[in-house]
Amino acid sequence: FSNLYWIKFFKELNAMEKNLSKYQKRLRNSFLNPFSFSLFFLFNVPMGWFSGMKLKHLDTKKAISKVPFKFFYRWQNKNPFKSIYFAVQCMGAELSSASMVALAVEGQKPSFAYIVTKMRSQYFKKATGTTTFTCNDGDKIFNAVDKALKTKEGMEIEAKTTGTLDDGTIVSEFYFTWSIKQRKKWSYQKMLN
Repeated sequence: FSNLYWIKFFKELNAMEKNLSKYQKRLRNSFLNPFSFSLFFLFNVPMGWFSGMKLKHLDTKKAISKVPFKFFYRWQNKNPFKSIYFAVQCMGAELSSASMVALAVEGQKPSFAYIVTKMRSQYFKKATGTTTFTCNDGDKIFNAVDKALKTKEGMEIEAKTTGTLDDGTIVSEFYFTWSIKQRKKWSYQKMLN
């Protein structure tokens, strides 16, 4: 890589940093820290923790997650055909889009509720190795959150995640439809009236 590439890379990284609130930066750092990520998944999503999936990259543009697969090491991720079970792929793919939705809504007042309402997938090859899931729909997700903040209405976003092997072979594509809605402001005074 040339020096020009690195200069451009760090300028883009710095611009993304400025666009995040302190709450979003804290969440991103927590998700990217292997120890805190592992603890969070152990207590909140034990099947995700058991599969060994990790979040490798998270910013306002994209998120990358990985699901390990070695026949002798991550036996719980395999199917009878010696590849990663489709439901395990689904967990890894969902993590890449969910982490961006979580990042986009983090720190908003009142907070947001978000949930997957639809999911569809296609499988092209057997996932016979560690699989990387990349979601490049950060702009779409952050724009939907901004629109929901302005209109005070719920939004639906479809985020695409692509699963690839280490050699770049595309093994699967996932489309998650996320429903996001800002919660109503709650106050003690309203409850008394």
